[in-house]
Amino acid sequence: MMHRKIFSLYILILGLACLIVSTLSAQEVTQRIPEKTRLLFLLDGSASMYGEWEKTLKIRAAKGLLNDLVDSLRVNKNVELALRIYGHQHTPEERNCEDTRLEVPFGPSTHDQIIEKIRDLEPKGTTPIAYSLLQAAGDYPVSSDYRNIIIIITDGVESCGGDPCAVSIALQKKGIFLKPFVIGLNMDKDYQNQFGCTGTYFDARHIRDFRQALNVALQQSLLKTTVTVELTDNQNLPNETNINVSFINSVTGDPVYEFVHYRDKKGITDTLEIEPVITYNILVNTIPPVFRNEVEITGGRHNEIRIPAPQGKLRIELPNAGMYQNGVKALLKFKDTKNVFHTQDVPGTEKYLTGTYDAEVLTLPKTIFKGIQISHKETAKLILPAPGLVNLVSSSFIYGTIYEIDKEGKEKWVINLDTKNTTTKLTMQPGNYKIAYRTKVTFGSKYTAIKYFEIKSKKSTSLKLFN
Repeated sequence: MMHRKIFSLYILILGLACLIVSTLSAQEVTQRIPEKTRLLFLLDGSASMYGEWEKTLKIRAAKGLLNDLVDSLRVNKNVELALRIYGHQHTPEERNCEDTRLEVPFGPSTHDQIIEKIRDLEPKGTTPIAYSLLQAAGDYPVSSDYRNIIIIITDGVESCGGDPCAVSIALQKKGIFLKPFVIGLNMDKDYQNQFGCTGTYFDARHIRDFRQALNVALQQSLLKTTVTVELTDNQNLPNETNINVSFINSVTGDPVYEFVHYRDKKGITDTLEIEPVITYNILVNTIPPVFRNEVEITGGRHNEIRIPAPQGKLRIELPNAGMYQNGVKALLKFKDTKNVFHTQDVPGTEKYLTGTYDAEVLTLPKTIFKGIQISHKETAKLILPAPGLVNLVSSSFIYGTIYEIDKEGKEKWVINLDTKNTTTKLTMQPGNYKIAYRTKVTFGSKYTAIKYFEIKSKKSTSLKLFN
């Protein structure tokens, strides 16, 4: 008996352990940034790199700074480096628009190879940037364990008729690499627009700017970056929470992070690690949603993003709503517009951004509310009277139209009838109505009949329709 009790206790403990493991597994964070990074340098080796730049040559300045950078990355074991050069194998006269080569492929320790290739580089030819960028897509081994980064260093624009922006966007959409960094060496202002759409563009007018651009690119690429999203109320205080927030890649349109906003009991908002290379469109899924577009994240530091999202509630009450067999919905619209942004169940309560709205409740007839004011932390109420029933009994099937008669005696169309039975039951809101009808067995408009009736809340009315 004792053994049986011990065994039962063991089974109970094992079951609890499995439950705990299951719970922890359910709470596992899946939206993680890969720890490892593959960083490809795409270096301009065209003839123009022999141009003078602050008492030296562009190529000489680029070699020195790039080699120092590569050498400094030896200590980071989570970073693999590769080097592709373009415009260095053929003369300008040959105008070879496929002059690009992966000089050093990715590997665990490629620093010396890259430094040597850069040291031996002799600029020579033209500038096929788009083609080189397209070829770079094949330089990254397929792996979900790495972030793929590319740094483009150039002193000139595309010279082979390609479109670097289109290629860059296409490759980002395919997930080949994250948003590129483009460093323009002492380039004309006219050329900058051609690179801004390719990626994050740095205008290195001076050598010190080049050094700074390389440092910023590395900071964005390699340092841990965090963010908090503070959802503020009508006092600009970060008191809103429990709202789904989406970080969307502004280039590809794909969601990168999805999280339900959280603040602890002390009112402190979650800190999240984030990919800083991407530019985001942030969507706060309030009703209606709030957008913050083209949000740049500063790498290597904590970023705070404040987005106003004050909310109140709307309560729509309809006693005996169950009399409507298919239920009742309310269409919420922006004030004085036809734009429906949400459908709310009736009866029911829903949160909305503070503001002024219109509502169209799909009772029969429709009930319209104008200028509904939603205030922060308050509940606006719309109260409709309970519906009633009308039973239309006819000698045969009918064609007809029901009109609502307002207090001034004016008519408003409600519904057209084309009955398939001699008895029709309608749930309608209280009020005075008129029906103009003709049975299907009569031939001629002159046989149209008119009857008036009243609907009372929670009451049933029978109306006999005969020609």
